[in-house]
Amino acid sequence: MNVEAYQNKERGFTLLEIMVVLIIIGVMASIVAPRFIERADEAKVDSTKVQMKNIEQALKLYRLQHGQYPSSSEGLKALTSTANGGKRYLDTLPKDAWGFDFVYLSPGVHGDVDILSYGADGKAGGSEFDADIGNWE
Repeated sequence: MNVEAYQNKERGFTLLEIMVVLIIIGVMASIVAPRFIERADEAKVDSTKVQMKNIEQALKLYRLQHGQYPSSSEGLKALTSTANGGKRYLDTLPKDAWGFDFVYLSPGVHGDVDILSYGADGKAGGSEFDADIGNWE
């Protein structure tokens, strides 16, 4: 065999080798990706619970100044308004981690006030990350 001809041949990967590598990467991604997505959803639930705690603290300050919680009809907007001669307890009304408004009930079913997020789907009920999240949990 001519050594010179062998050295001048371009060396590279065959299509089969590239396909095998892509399949291996795809299998690894399908195993790892759901774990990252689940962690992101867990973080959104935790973030929503923290927002609820912040709202609860603002509601307690409101009650101290006004003697009662805002009614359900006044809603959480009472915490950002200075219409009643009071002070603002929140600069803006926070939304849950999925961008939905919180549901507020006063008096609440589970306590003095209930703050509720409908979860990822924005609808009452659901399971897993679509499940409702309440401040009583």
